[in-house]
Amino acid sequence: MPNPSFRDYLHLHFIVLIWGFTAILGLLLEPLGAPALVALRTGLAALGLVVVLRVKPGLALKGNVPEQRQANDQWALLATGGIIAVHWFAFFWAARLANASVCLAGMATSSLWASALEPIILKRRVKAVEVLMGVVVMSGLYLIFRFEFDKVAGLSMAVFSAMLAALFTIINSRFAQRHASLVIARQEMIGAFLTSAVLCGIYIAVAHPPLSELLPQRSGQWLWLFILAFVCTVYAYTAGVSLLRKFSPYMAILTVNLEPVYGILLAVLIFNDRERMTTGFYLGTLVILLAVLAYPFLNRVKSEE
Repeated sequence: MPNPSFRDYLHLHFIVLIWGFTAILGLLLEPLGAPALVALRTGLAALGLVVVLRVKPGLALKGNVPEQRQANDQWALLATGGIIAVHWFAFFWAARLANASVCLAGMATSSLWASALEPIILKRRVKAVEVLMGVVVMSGLYLIFRFEFDKVAGLSMAVFSAMLAALFTIINSRFAQRHASLVIARQEMIGAFLTSAVLCGIYIAVAHPPLSELLPQRSGQWLWLFILAFVCTVYAYTAGVSLLRKFSPYMAILTVNLEPVYGILLAVLIFNDRERMTTGFYLGTLVILLAVLAYPFLNRVKSEE
């Protein structure tokens, strides 16, 4: 795996900034329901990626992957797309149950999940420093739960979403070594759309929601939806997968943990008092982020021993 350049780090942070805006977009698209929102987002993104790969088919070429391996990978990518759909469903639902700030704080636990899942999936040893960081992150979550008890449901849903995000990022780190990022994104968005369409169908059959929860009702909301589909998904997701060729899954997920910093600042600027939280919330979020920022230095010291 090549060493990432300074430009790669800047690119990754720019993508994280875009992802920090997605929870806000979810709120701007209210009262559109989470199942319909994910189905529309993934459907538009899949369509856009199919068009791009048809116009520029050369972008799909990467390496010499055996035909049988390619067929198996196509099915595995569709299944990974299903995980992504459930992740986004939980993410937007968390924002609705609480608010964007709580949702983003829960997502900051993704590095904790990565430290637990990466050794299992990638067959590497458990690192003591990652376990330590996990304990620190849990203490930050305790502070948030303690002072924002009325938002426990939203935060719990966000933590579940963070677990799924860590899972598919680790899975994608393996696919990124043998397939073009656009191919990975296209196949996963198709899988995500199929899964979200099923979830949306169940939601309609059970809840019988009004049309306002199934389709945007204002022209401005369609604009937000296109930004969500093509900027936050087609561009940011594809670029993020591509960067997994240069960053380890844990390092990429660790950087993504800065999403709450960007997202909460944007949320407070846009929604003002609606996003202002208690001191305990900000203390808990600060503890989580300190763990995120401390990890590279602690890991380097441990490696040099």
